[in-house]
Amino acid sequence: MTFASTWSNLLAECEALEDDATLITPLSEQRFRITDVQEHRVIVEFVDSEESHPLQREQFETLVGRVQDGIAEFELDRLPPEADPYPAVLSLHPRFEIDKQTGTLSETDDPTPSQLVRGSSSESDEERTEPDLAVYSDALLLVDALERYDVSELEEMETVSLVNLYTLLSDVQRDADNLRGDVADVLLDRVHHDQPVHGQFGSVQRTGRTYRSLRDEDEVLETLEDAGIPRERVTSVDSAKVDEALEVTEVAPSDVYEIEEREYVRKAEVDEEEKKTRLQGLKDRLAATEGGEAEELREEIEELERRINDLTSFRSGAEV
Repeated sequence: MTFASTWSNLLAECEALEDDATLITPLSEQRFRITDVQEHRVIVEFVDSEESHPLQREQFETLVGRVQDGIAEFELDRLPPEADPYPAVLSLHPRFEIDKQTGTLSETDDPTPSQLVRGSSSESDEERTEPDLAVYSDALLLVDALERYDVSELEEMETVSLVNLYTLLSDVQRDADNLRGDVADVLLDRVHHDQPVHGQFGSVQRTGRTYRSLRDEDEVLETLEDAGIPRERVTSVDSAKVDEALEVTEVAPSDVYEIEEREYVRKAEVDEEEKKTRLQGLKDRLAATEGGEAEELREEIEELERRINDLTSFRSGAEV
């Protein structure tokens, strides 16, 4: 198939899109819409910034050539950042598709539907579902609490309100740390040294840290003594051994320790049932409310879902 034929088919697919159909760039996951289809270019507008950019025919031809040069497959992280929308638009063509798992754009023999288009009534829409994550529920409750409490004046808040806020903050911190660790484990296999990976909200980079632990005590002391370092110079008081000695003597801990008392607040328990009841109440309120208030609440919850989802998104920083 010649590129002229491919281009003609692609333009037809673009023109057939609904006005509110939204595409997602495969690397930075930015949302954009096609606003105009012309003979030699496609005009797109990014949803968040409302900036318009022309996507040129010759650039699509170059991208198709690279896919074919790579034996019907092209690694998307080889694209420069400004070229991120091109594969998303090209995937509208029935013979080109993006594989999110492998991060590649490929040409297929059989027609395949685009997986990246989102619209109000498009059959390829991705259905939003509530994630089965503790951090999602706790974050939703925390957002609700932050909207009800005036946290700019903590000293003026009631004690019960402070307890509620502290409990939710503690739960979100714990849940987020657990999820962050899981995300980091996956990222570790995809991020390379000296190659920062950029996302919408920041970037990450692979780094290393060296941990040291002493060998057997006698081996260390003998090695240092052979090098002319006296044993007394490197030996120190071991707090664990001191504690053992205190148990069999009448020496008071204050005689050998500098003792400083510090008080702090810690979470004693969590009322999970109350959290579930409150969370369900938010959902019931959304289901029962009509008109502008319902739409406003729905948008708040959808925005929260989007923020949580975006926190795990990334794109490769490698460029051509």
